[in-house]
Parts: sequence; C-alpha cells; structure tokens
Amino acid sequence: MFSYIIRRVLQSVLVLLVTGLVAFAMFRFVGDPVDSMLGQERTMQDIERLRENLGLNDPFVMQYWNFLGRALQGDLGISYRQGRPVAEIIMERLPATLELAAVSGLFALVLGIGLGVFTAIRRDGFAANAIMTLSLVGVSLPTFLIGILLIYLFSVELGWLPSFGRGETVDLGWWTTGFLTKSGLIAIILPSITLGLYQMTLIMRLVRSEMLEVLRQDYIRFARARGLKERTVNFRHALKNTLVPVITVTGLQLGSIIAFAIITETVFQWPGVGLLFINAIQFVDIPVMAAYLMLISVMFVGINLIVDLLYVAIDPRLRTEGKS
Repeated sequence: MFSYIIRRVLQSVLVLLVTGLVAFAMFRFVGDPVDSMLGQERTMQDIERLRENLGLNDPFVMQYWNFLGRALQGDLGISYRQGRPVAEIIMERLPATLELAAVSGLFALVLGIGLGVFTAIRRDGFAANAIMTLSLVGVSLPTFLIGILLIYLFSVELGWLPSFGRGETVDLGWWTTGFLTKSGLIAIILPSITLGLYQMTLIMRLVRSEMLEVLRQDYIRFARARGLKERTVNFRHALKNTLVPVITVTGLQLGSIIAFAIITETVFQWPGVGLLFINAIQFVDIPVMAAYLMLISVMFVGINLIVDLLYVAIDPRLRTEGKS
C-alpha cells in the first residue's frame, strides 16, 4: 500500500512538470506582452529594456526553470497588466471558484447518485423514463448554451434570479464567501446548476448502468431469496458494489468542474480565477496564465490521486494484488 502511494505521488509530480512545460511552451504563441504594456510612442530601446527586465530574452528552458523555482517558494511572478503579485490576485479570486465548484459538485453528486439509483430500481416506471429522457438535455447541450437558456428563463422572463455577479460577500480573513448573505446564496444558484448539470447527468447514467448490472448478479438473487428487505438489498448490497467504478469517474468529473468553470464564469461574469484567465489571455498576461494552468493542474492531479487511493481503500482486491 505504501509503495503504491509513493508511486502514484511520483507519477503525479511528473504529470505536473510535463503539463507546466507544455502550457508554458504554448504561451510563446499567444502574442508579445510588450505590445500591450507599452504605448504607441514606444521606441526600440524601451522594448528591449522591458523585455530584459521581464526576462523574455532568456532561453525558453531558463524561463521555465526560473518560473518553477519561484513557484516552489510561493512566488508566481508579477502580473504584466496589474503590476501586482500573481499569488495575491489568485488568492482574491480563488474563493469564488472553489465555492462555485463545491456547490456544483454537491449538486452533481447528490442528484446524480440519487436519480441513478431511482431510475435503476424503477427502470420500467414512467418517472424513470421521463428522467432518462430529460437527462439527454444535460448531456447534449454545451455548458454555455445551458447558462444562456437559464439566464433567459429565470432572469429575463421570470426575474427570479440574478444573471451575473456573485452578490454580496463577507470577508473571513483572506477568504471571501457569499454563503453568509442572501444575495450571495441566490447568485450562486444559476452558475452552479449550469456547471454541474453535465456532471450530474453523466453520474446519474453511470450509476443507473452499474446498478442494473449489479442487480442481475447471483448474490443479489441470493440476498432476496434469504428474505432480506428490498431496501437492504438495493442500498446495502447493490449500491455499495456499484460505487467502486463510479468513484473513479466521479473524481474525474469533479476535477472537470474546477477545470471547466472558466466557461460558466465567463457566461455569468463570476469573479473567479476562470474569468481572470480569460482577461489574462486578452492582455497576454503570461504570469497569470501560467499560474492559473499550474493551479488547475495541481487541483486536477490532486483529486485524481485521492480517487486512486479511495479506489484501493474501497476495493480489497487491489490491496491483495498490491501485497502479492
């Protein structure tokens, strides 16, 4: 077990290094930040002096090495656009993204597993068939279109919910939260549904498929033959064995919620790190872009690592294979 954890941690570190290298290489093709930092009356001397100060004249490998060295010390550089430390800017925006991802993930997990179990148990019922038909909407429509439709219905036509922004927030040290204000709770409803709808439908369909497969197994028939209650058979025996493959896919989807929050934040003008990344692309703010991608990579790889460890903890067969 311990050797497995060490191996997975080393693999995660390697993935982070490769991801950072690829992302850093792509930034060389998005434009020259000097063009957006200097005015129209700039001279060649001004351009060369700024490039030298920013380290843009160094070889690519040296730039990436310096970035990694500073990042390990908590220094993510200075924003070309705002002239402030990138770490400070990200820490201001990170609570909004994490709260949105947490609510979306909870929405996807609770409804996904609940509706998946319901549609598997009542697979021939009218309600289950209606839910499966409606789930095609969440799988088929792109996220930005779902967001626009929700804004049109609940903000424009009905006027029930706000169409943009985070609402009022409360400062708790370095963390700002909207969970403690009414406007903050209302403002997060539409973005969280938009972000979590695809993951919810995917989890629901996966749980239903795995649940139907487990319900056909011989040990389920044996449990029913013993006279166990249907609730005990469905939730204690069937659902428990269904969750092993579901956890892996669910972990990947939770990572996707954080990675793809950028689309939802753009549609709803949610003040998170995703919207910050979009603005950084427009102004070729390379330190912000690099820090954002490294942050998302760390979160994604970290979630996958936790899922792998949970997979081993839940399935005893993997622990037996590891010992052998």
